[in-house]
Amino acid sequence: MSVDARAMMELARRLFPEGSPLYRALQVYRPRICPFHVLVEAVPPGATVLDVGCGGGLFLALLAGSGRIARGVGFDAAAAAIDLARRAAARLPEGMLEFHHRNVGENWPDGLFDVVSVIDLLHHVPESARPQVIAEAAARVRPGGMLLVKDMAEGPFPYVLASLVHDLVLARQWVSFPKRADILAWAAQAGATLESERIDTMLWYRHHLFVFRKQEQAP
Repeated sequence: MSVDARAMMELARRLFPEGSPLYRALQVYRPRICPFHVLVEAVPPGATVLDVGCGGGLFLALLAGSGRIARGVGFDAAAAAIDLARRAAARLPEGMLEFHHRNVGENWPDGLFDVVSVIDLLHHVPESARPQVIAEAAARVRPGGMLLVKDMAEGPFPYVLASLVHDLVLARQWVSFPKRADILAWAAQAGATLESERIDTMLWYRHHLFVFRKQEQAP
């Protein structure tokens, strides 16, 4: 299928037809303010994916619904979000997606994955815990696999303020966004090399996507 913001929103509408009005709106309309079309295209076809802090499961649902992946696993600390994610998974082929209710400080799902994604999670995590989140995420990437990290871009101030207010209203949390230099350093310490990065602006939100490659094991 075509991968663009409009297609992602229509797919989300089909996969999330129920749930509370707020949670459903967050899934259906989020592709208008977050570049999920870019994130989906970054994932190799047929990959296995672990989504850390998956929320309502939107990213994995879009990947599965567009036929992009073989299997996806997600986990999040919000029980209501996981319930919504499981409802979406029930509309897809059995066993394609699974979701777990747990936070990043608990045991993560077992196994190695072709891709591990950390999307808009780090700014909700205490600053002291962020390096460990990236380390744990990189540890779940198979050698030669991919680590995707997406968070809000640094500056200009009006864009940062819009993102701060967004999280204050929806998450009831005054957040701090991770700096580019810190993300690069945490990933490098975890054995992941920067392959590409890009900034996308959608409405008044600026998104910074990092694509890291996990180092192959020495023969």
